Amino acid sequence: MASATSMTMPKPADKPLLADLRKEIDRIDEEMHRLLMQRGEIIDRLIESKRADKSQEIGSAFRPAREADMMRRLVRRHKGILPLDTAESIWRVIISTFTYVQAPFSLHADLTAGDALMRDSARFHFGFTVPFVPHMGAAGVVAAVSESKGDLGLVPAFAVASSGAWWSALEFDTAPKIIARLPFVEREDHPAALPVFVISRVAADAMVTEASVWSIRVSGWTAKTAQALSTVADFIAVPDKAFDGAALLVTVPEGKSFADLEKALVNAGASVRSSALVGSHATRYTVAADKH
Repeated sequence: MASATSMTMPKPADKPLLADLRKEIDRIDEEMHRLLMQRGEIIDRLIESKRADKSQEIGSAFRPAREADMMRRLVRRHKGILPLDTAESIWRVIISTFTYVQAPFSLHADLTAGDALMRDSARFHFGFTVPFVPHMGAAGVVAAVSESKGDLGLVPAFAVASSGAWWSALEFDTAPKIIARLPFVEREDHPAALPVFVISRVAADAMVTEASVWSIRVSGWTAKTAQALSTVADFIAVPDKAFDGAALLVTVPEGKSFADLEKALVNAGASVRSSALVGSHATRYTVAADKH
């Protein structure tokens, strides 16, 4: 009987050679490039279709509802060693660049909350192809976007000293609106974590309306009123000298309504003097730490 040491042992599976792995990587790289060029060919056809259909020439070429759906699907299917940050940024740049190819636009940004932070957000979400135009103040951004056909504006989604109630300029029917809130994918240590609103003109059927954004003026604004409103919605408040009041930019989340926030204000002793819908955006997508 043969000893255990003399028995024929199965050979280990041959390890792939580094050269073979690199060839596989090259093949995948070429396929990704081919698919991007193929996407460009489809965009060419889309441009021709829009030229034939003049009704498609309303404001920016961005489609916030479609983008939100694309990003949600990206997060749900993402796995493996590639950081989600990288995948998100790649997709954002692809979307923005092809949108720019369809209809060139500039990106106007308010730098009052920090030059580096705002530039990080702009480049992470829109890449380097889109022209970047700096401003010192949200009012300048809103004015520039208002005078353009399809430009985008980025303003901090929080109170900044001396900014005033810049959102009141969005109340008119012909004015641009808030169309998005970035970053869309919320997580700890986001590389472009500065909260910003995106302002532009977008066709009504392209908007995403999960969270509505309102410009509101109230009288009787107090710490108690602010606390009551914070239980219903996120908001920015700046003083309004009339009637001890405040000018508010209020984001009403999905599942709540304007009536809910008005009730909270009235019950806390305030009264609503005026209100106007100034935009809407998608509900932010929050991911767990292990999906970074």
